[in-house]
Amino acid sequence: MRIHAVSDVHGASEALRSAAVGSDVFVCLGDLLLYLDYEEPGEGIYGQLFGAENAAAYIALRTARDFAAAHQLSARLWDGLAVDRKVAVEQIVATQYATLFAAMPEPALLTYGNVDLPQLWAQYLRPGHQVLDGQTVEIDGVRFGFVGGGLHSPYHTPYEISPEEYAIKVAALGAVDVLCAHLPPDIPELRYDVRARRFERGSAALLEVIRQTQPQLMLYGHVHQPLAARVRVGQTECVNVGHFRGTKRAFVIDL
Repeated sequence: MRIHAVSDVHGASEALRSAAVGSDVFVCLGDLLLYLDYEEPGEGIYGQLFGAENAAAYIALRTARDFAAAHQLSARLWDGLAVDRKVAVEQIVATQYATLFAAMPEPALLTYGNVDLPQLWAQYLRPGHQVLDGQTVEIDGVRFGFVGGGLHSPYHTPYEISPEEYAIKVAALGAVDVLCAHLPPDIPELRYDVRARRFERGSAALLEVIRQTQPQLMLYGHVHQPLAARVRVGQTECVNVGHFRGTKRAFVIDL
């Protein structure tokens, strides 16, 4: 079985169209939306709303972990727009999702990332798209388990939940052959982003279920430039499938 997996698409719709070519199973691990573009601040939701200069200033504050100042900057910018925040954001999100789901290969197994809005997915899904979150699916005798979303963080991204809620979804999977999540397991070298110079959130529940059930493979994303892209935990190979917006290619593995 040849698996093509992507994560952290962040608006890269054109590359997404061909990402499944040659695969038996195509997996997308979320973060379809582009909210902030650290390379091109004028792109993404924030840049479209407030312009490249303000987006760059906001990025600089977040990178410096000055979250109070970043929040104050955003508050001033929103006050200056004098529009309903939810409506303004969802208008841009709708445009991004319409383009992304039109480009998403079929069939595909999908789960949510921490910057996704799960409540909006249903209106854009096509018949071959199967969304799983705390759920499993079996294909040709191989059992896949999926856990979507992120954990609470200082960045307050749209789909973050508590560790307890996340652990419930992980436990619901039971033993699987391929464990798929947006987040990495809570292993420091997998969580550290060398470009952002910070540890991203990882899941202790994922690490525990890997140790207990030893799936053959664990696929994840979230960390764009990881210190380590893969480690082995017992018999389980844990692999970061890559920052798709940056690489424009799927991670390919023969199971």
